[in-house]
Formats: sequence, C-alpha cells, structure tokens
Amino acid sequence: MKKLNINILILGATALIATSCKKVLEKQDLGTFQVDQVYNDSVTTKLSVDYLYSQNQPGWFGNSGGSISGTLSSLTDEQYGDNVFTRGSVTIASVTDIATANAANNNYGKIRSINMFIRDVNGGTMPLEVKRRFNAQAYFWRAYRYFELAKVYGGVPLVTTPLEAVGDEAKQAALLPRSNAAATFALIKSDLDSCVKYLPGKWPNTSDYGRITSGAAAAFLGRVLLTYASPLFNPTNDVTRWQAAYDANLKAVTLLKANGFGLYNKFDYTMWTNEKNIESVLVTGYNTNQTDNGKNNNTYTNNTVPRYIGTGSGSNQPTWDMARAFPMKDGKDTLTSKYQYTAQTFYKNRDPRFDQTIAYNGALWPLVGNSNYRVWTYFYSNNKNSPNNLTTTETNASASGLYLRKAIDPSLSQTNLQFAGTDWIEIRYAEVLLNLGECAAELNKLGTAEEAYAGIVAIRQRAGIEPGTDNLYGLTAGMNKQQMIDAIMKERQIEFAFEGKRFWDLQRRKLIETVLNGKRRMAVVFVLNNNNSYTDYIASSRDASANTNFDNLYTTSFKVTTKFLDNSAIAYQSAATYFYGLPVGAIQNNVKLEQTVGWGGSFDPLK
Repeated sequence: MKKLNINILILGATALIATSCKKVLEKQDLGTFQVDQVYNDSVTTKLSVDYLYSQNQPGWFGNSGGSISGTLSSLTDEQYGDNVFTRGSVTIASVTDIATANAANNNYGKIRSINMFIRDVNGGTMPLEVKRRFNAQAYFWRAYRYFELAKVYGGVPLVTTPLEAVGDEAKQAALLPRSNAAATFALIKSDLDSCVKYLPGKWPNTSDYGRITSGAAAAFLGRVLLTYASPLFNPTNDVTRWQAAYDANLKAVTLLKANGFGLYNKFDYTMWTNEKNIESVLVTGYNTNQTDNGKNNNTYTNNTVPRYIGTGSGSNQPTWDMARAFPMKDGKDTLTSKYQYTAQTFYKNRDPRFDQTIAYNGALWPLVGNSNYRVWTYFYSNNKNSPNNLTTTETNASASGLYLRKAIDPSLSQTNLQFAGTDWIEIRYAEVLLNLGECAAELNKLGTAEEAYAGIVAIRQRAGIEPGTDNLYGLTAGMNKQQMIDAIMKERQIEFAFEGKRFWDLQRRKLIETVLNGKRRMAVVFVLNNNNSYTDYIASSRDASANTNFDNLYTTSFKVTTKFLDNSAIAYQSAATYFYGLPVGAIQNNVKLEQTVGWGGSFDPLK
C-alpha cells in the first residue's frame, strides 16, 4: 500500500535497486559498511536513517515493543485480558523495558544505534543543512525512546553518545546512574526542539509519506509536555508546566495548520485506509505485499474480524463497558439525553462513532466485499434436556458479544485480510486538539470560543453528533475546570478507543485505581428466545428480518443480558500502578542503578 520509498543497498555492489511503490522503511542495517561509505553521501545516509525508523516506529495499538505497550487495550476497560497488571501481581520482573542485555532490539540498543548515527553523520562530509535534517530525524526517535522509558520508570540513565564496548575503563564509564525525571524530560524536549527547528513542515516528495515533519515533532513534544504537566509527574500542579504544555501544543496546531494538516472530513475506516489524509500527523506505513522488506502486512485486520471470516483470532473484542461509554447522538450521556436509552435497543440513536467502532449482534458491517454483510453473535438453546446450555451457529463466537470494527477496510477479500496494509496513525490531529484543550482547561481558558471547548466541538462536529440549539454538540455551557477536564478525558476515551491512549491517559492523570480498581469488565450476551424448537430458527431469515425492521427483530427474538468477563475485580497495586521497579538483572549489570521507591529502593521517580 505504500510508503517511504526506499532503495536497498546491495552488499558488494554500488548500484541501487529501485523499489516499488509498496516499499516502506527498510530494515537494512548498514553497520557492516565503513562510515565514509555511508555518511558522506545523502543517498546511503538515507538508507541508514530509514533503518532507525524501522527499528523504532510503533505498531498497531501503539505497540512500541515494551512490556506494557503490547497489551494496552487489555489493561483498561476497553477489552478483557487476564494479566499481572489487572490481577495486582506485578513483580520487578514484569516490566523489562530498561533491558538487561546488550541487544539491538531493546530500548538502549536502539538508543545506541541512534547515537551512532548522529555521531557518524556529524563526522561525514555532507553539507551542514543536510546533516541537521538527517540528525533531526534521529533526535526524534531518541526522544521517543526516552519518553517510552520515562512513562514507566520516571528518571532513567541518559546516554547521548555511543559508549565504548571494550576494556575496563569503558565498562566503568558505561555504569551510569539514573537521571531524575526533570533531566530526562529536558533531554526529550531538547531533542524535539531540534526536530522542530530543522525538519520541514511537509516533505516535498510523496514517497516520503510517514517521515517525521516539524509538525509531527511539535505534536509529540506537546504530548510529552502534557504528560510532564499531568498529576503523575506534577503532584503539586506547577502551573508553569501547564503553560509550557499549552504553548507547545498551540505551536503544534499552528505548524500543522500551516502545512495543510487538520481534521479528516469524517470518522470512519477511510481515515486509516485513505493514505496521506490530512489527519495523519505521525504514521507507521504498512505494505500489502508479504514479500516486501520493511513494515510488512500487519496482523490487525485479520485478528480483528470474526474468526469464521478470516484466518486470525478475531480477538479484538470490546467490552460492554466500552459500548456503554459512548454518548447518544445529541452528545449527552444515556441518562441526560433527549433520546431514550434501553439495554434491549442499546444501538439506537448513539454517537455515530459507536457504529464505526463496535460491531454487535446483527450490525450491518460491510466485510470481504459484501456491502450487505451482517455480523451475528447470539446464542441459542439446542438441547431440550438442558435448555440452559447455549451454543452458536457461528464458530468461535466473540466472548464479549462484540467485535472491534475500527479501521477495517470492507473491500478486502478473505484472501487479502492477512495482507492488509492499513497504516497505524500514532498521532492524529484530533489528539493535538484535545491535548491543547486539556492544557487550556488547566489554565482556566474556559470560554466557549477557547481551545478547551473548541477542540471537543470540532471533533464532535466531525463525528456527526447533533449541534443542539447552542451549537455545543452536547457539551454543557459554563463548565468549570474539573468538569471540562472530565469532559475531555471522556472524549479521549471515545475518540481514541483502541488506539493505545486509554491506559496512558489514566496513568498520567493518576486515575487507574479510581476508574478501574474494583471493576469487573462486562460482556453482553444475546440469547435467541426459546420457541421450543431447540434450533437456530432465525438463521435463514435473520438478514431479511433485520433489513425490514431491525428493532422488531431485536425486541421479539433476543434477550439482551450481561455477564462478567473478569473472574475477580481489577486490583492494580498502588506501588505498581504508576512507576515500576527495575529488573534484578539490570541492577546486577549496573551497580550504580538505584531501585525505585516502593520496590525496595530509594530512587524517587519524580525527583
């Protein structure tokens, strides 16, 4: 499907092979070449920087290769998943992001590759402006890596030059202590400031789609400073941090607007499948060809559609809690909306994003080229002697009663489901608006024309929510700071559902225990009313009945109930909820590392 057209340097040859339009950032490590073979020439240097992209770009759901980022949806109320975090059994061995081995695929191994690139570019003979542009891209990925570490550990050792690997002196020099959080975030900000200064607002070649722009760097800095200003890192609510975050996000909006970025015109799957759309601020591109090198076909689509359609797991299943979180189409919640809500017809008059995010029993969900396809997730009794034993016509039915349908391309054939090239959008323009709005709210910029309101209004307007007589799209006029922050957090939950944001939002605002502890995530169960035939008696007529009168089919044929997915309540540990301990192996490798407070050590992640 794309992206970042890159040429592969063939070992032992000087010719470059032209790639097809399907190529993405190649995993071509130039480490076997002499430095002057690579870094005196912009063509080969581009190959090397693209290797850094392939090492560091996040995958679907924001998975950056960390112990937490690989399971983000199952750590919250979006999706059920049994894990040590929600069970409250995290140990110092559970989070290994700081790494205990010298390997190219862990955080510090990747940081080493980045630092080597920066050193070697500086030592090359390319013009200064060319060096700056290449290094700015490397600085971005270094900032990205340190931010991933800071989110789970607070302060960490800061390495900004390649450490020598041989000799006792080199070994002693490599034993770096943990820097404090302030120094860690200062380095991240410094790196990103360089990116904003030296990168273009838009790359001139379409083949460079996905390459970091100044706007993307500014947007990421806005995310970083928002996190640093949030209660997790800012328990005394230092207002200067909120001002800095506000300024950064305002600059990001300004830069992005000036270069043609903005909200995409609708909230549906085309936001992900329509390449180079204006909302895509920071993107990881994927191929549709399994034989291409680089970022190949992703597993998201195949593992998301029902298993009886694809060859994957069908495992991305929203909870009933997530379905209930969506407001009604007037933007109000189910208790205050002018539209009546009932559990039996839960799908009626909802925020249009509901139908673009969640597939439920009987939902019209165009798939595999069939525009009239409906997904069914109900159970029925097939045994007169055991009427409470239920089964399904469809094999491997959803455990939660629901499927995730976000970003699924309906035109893909069954054969091509496993080769979907749908891009991952790590930062959407909508996030930048809500980041700015949250900072504005914290600074009491609460007028309906100011950013706190304006961001949500713009996003809800795009979603198709009704404007109401006050044109506030369901928001309440005159909200105070806390009410506005609550509204923004709720909007983030809906807008970014299953986009890897929910856990980090709850973490940075220190809401994990408040929102999740004591909760048991729910499934919805659709049971076909028993007519004593003990068969799926609507199987041959259900699509036609749904097309004729969907509400009537629901009210006459199904009982809608719920059940718990969790065997016990979520129980995040207080010590393990926000900052994590260092693995024993890391401390054994580096005697200067202090263990984290709450994990048997004295290192305060906030100091």
